[in-house]
Amino acid sequence: MSIFVDVARSCLEGLAALLVPSAGVFAAALAIVLFTMAVRLLISPLSRLQARSARRSAALAPELAALREKHRGDPATLATETLALQRARGVSPYAAVLPALAQAPFFMLMYHVVQPGAGAPTGVLAGRLFGVPLTEHLLSGLPVFAVLLTLAGLLAWWSSRRVRQSMAPDAPLRRVLAGVPYLSVAAVAWLPLAGALYLVTSSAWTAAEQLILRR
Repeated sequence: MSIFVDVARSCLEGLAALLVPSAGVFAAALAIVLFTMAVRLLISPLSRLQARSARRSAALAPELAALREKHRGDPATLATETLALQRARGVSPYAAVLPALAQAPFFMLMYHVVQPGAGAPTGVLAGRLFGVPLTEHLLSGLPVFAVLLTLAGLLAWWSSRRVRQSMAPDAPLRRVLAGVPYLSVAAVAWLPLAGALYLVTSSAWTAAEQLILRR
């Protein structure tokens, strides 16, 4: 992990240095935003797979409803028949979680990157966002965190609403998947500012992807 952390940190340092002439004191924060966008662009094929699976799942809604009516008193048979139908039509019940799973290694990498070491922060971690050091947590940077938490909350509500609308009311994973976006709000409150900025940017990218890909 240390090798990958060093590489990621070097990329962030180089990007921030390039941005200093145009972004000034915001160079480090902007470097984190651009790094996040690059990560999301890298895993965008999984998002397209997720959207395609969601469209196919929506097209199966009448047949799924018929299966639920037919096997109302037999949950085991209903689950088996539903899975068989989804497989036959190329619908993966787990496609919705693929982008989140693919992001997990990058999120852990970013978490290690933004952890301050011994002594005064250097490089990207020495940057600030509206006067708040990127290494500070919620209570030390409350005004900036308040904005990020508000954005994270709105994005989580919007994403959760989209999940509920795209799945059948009795879908097995509906409630779980609808609650997943709200985990980002708790993470923003827990992470240092650099990590919170990464997470909010990633959540905004997710919302934009959903809006574009699911039209």
